[in-house]
Amino acid sequence: MTSGVAALWSHRNSLRILVRRDLAVKYQQSVLGYFWSLIEPLGMGAIYWFVFGVLYSSDTGRHLGEAAGSYPLFLITGIFAWMWTSSALSEATNALTGQSRLITTMNVPRQVFPIGRVTGRFAEYAAGLPILIAIAVIYAVHGRIHPGWSLLSLPLAVAVQAVLLTGLALLLSAWNVLMRDVERLMRLIIRVLFYATPIIYPLSLVRESGLPGWLKVVYELNPLVGIFQLHHAIWYPDEFPDARLLATTIVGSVLVLAAGWWSFRRLEPAVLKEL
Repeated sequence: MTSGVAALWSHRNSLRILVRRDLAVKYQQSVLGYFWSLIEPLGMGAIYWFVFGVLYSSDTGRHLGEAAGSYPLFLITGIFAWMWTSSALSEATNALTGQSRLITTMNVPRQVFPIGRVTGRFAEYAAGLPILIAIAVIYAVHGRIHPGWSLLSLPLAVAVQAVLLTGLALLLSAWNVLMRDVERLMRLIIRVLFYATPIIYPLSLVRESGLPGWLKVVYELNPLVGIFQLHHAIWYPDEFPDARLLATTIVGSVLVLAAGWWSFRRLEPAVLKEL
């Protein structure tokens, strides 16, 4: 894995070119261009705010605590990070099947292609950070949030999420070449993960629910749970994951990366033969 990372680093310019090409192709015939990376999460945030912040405001407020007075910010923070996750997983799954000609002609590590999809979607997430910060400033001025040291949660959340998504991208892209059902299966899994992760609701809602204890343990084994807690903790320090959840998240993400890298290298000959 160390030699693979070194080879990947030596071809970082190729990765940069691929990311720029993917972004250019994605928005080349779009009037609004990169603004779509902002419009979609903001639109989703408005819908969920209307449902849970207006129609079910009393039920939502009981569990949000500190975040009740700034629920739109809570929503947007989670949805922006989710768009990076869902888009990266969807596009990385067919990163190899959709670029077979490049893969068989370019002399670069094949990991560049799925990792490029993760990096490209991170660029879209980063483009939305100024909007997120502007919303947070408005709530901070009105005393609805009190960010401080918890702002340091942002680089930690981004780093752990990048590790997890990279591992999943390597794993899914390789398996999808050999079994095309993976792409269809991921559409279902991504929908399930959205509601099985504390994005639009706080983790306390799950912990205080009547679910069986074993099911709560399984729920928190999902590394995305701790990752989204870190994202919410940027503005709401009380949402920072406890030591057990944080350790589970970091260790789980690193294990996924190791498994993804190992699987990609083991399957690479079969993948190239299939392509």
